[in-house]
Amino acid sequence: MLINLLPDFLAVADAADPVAAYDRYYAAHEPLLRAYWHNYVVEPDGPLFREVIRRTVTAPRDDLLAMLSRTDVVALARLAEEQCAELFQPDAGFDIVLMVGMGAANAGELVVNGRGVAFVALEHFTGVANLRTHSLGLDPELIPMWIAHEVAHTVRYTSARSQSAMRAQIAAHGGQYSYWDTGRFVTLGEHVVNEGLAVHAARAVSPGHAVWEYYGYSRSEYARVRELAAAAERAIRADLSQAGLGLRLKYLSGGMSDAARTVDRAVLPERSGYFVGAQLVEAAVRSRGLAWALRASVAELLAVEADAVTRSA
Repeated sequence: MLINLLPDFLAVADAADPVAAYDRYYAAHEPLLRAYWHNYVVEPDGPLFREVIRRTVTAPRDDLLAMLSRTDVVALARLAEEQCAELFQPDAGFDIVLMVGMGAANAGELVVNGRGVAFVALEHFTGVANLRTHSLGLDPELIPMWIAHEVAHTVRYTSARSQSAMRAQIAAHGGQYSYWDTGRFVTLGEHVVNEGLAVHAARAVSPGHAVWEYYGYSRSEYARVRELAAAAERAIRADLSQAGLGLRLKYLSGGMSDAARTVDRAVLPERSGYFVGAQLVEAAVRSRGLAWALRASVAELLAVEADAVTRSA
């Protein structure tokens, strides 16, 4: 189901007291917004929470309004939803949420009370970088690509046929997704193939973009990742069966120090695990199909990859 929170947020920004209006907006959508804040911004209470709200609701939105005047974001989201349903064959409901974020992720996945949620923070897709709103300046034509990436995660997390350790971890915690808890208790192998599968899902739903855009890289970052791909793959393969939040942050997150990303005296690019993950699952996607691969266990995916390597030797 498509949930468009954009009109509600713009009403907040236009209110005489936007901070108080945000409190009402938050209360109206609390399960979703609480999960969003917990996973992608800060804990939703305390002085920092209040300060982020104040800065966000008072930021100028001319770039966002200009993008909305020329782009039918609802139509883009609905088309992506239809294509995801066709290609991923979901057997559990999911929501696509259009929203204005709090200066954090441009898109992301959640599970709230057992239901998958893929959100897109539209301020990042104005085509204009904006320091006040933290906008990345991405082209709005990339919105379907990012929706597909995040919906693929929700299928892996909630499908009754999914063999993913992420699904088991989320189910064990009452149907609530936590970036932090899954990072601590689910293996690096699961996290890496999870992102690799989402890259392939985005390619299938929204073809024709530059190859680096599917990974969330710049062109120069993509070149550097390819240069160090062998080192990254060796390091990741050595830790596939290990779990720990530090591993997820090291290979699949931004913001880690060079020292934390150093392997064999080489500093791996941020989020190098996306590239490695896409390579590890490519054979499974190609030979068994995307719908099967999204639900397969790490062992099943790697077995297909190992068989493909043996056949090509």
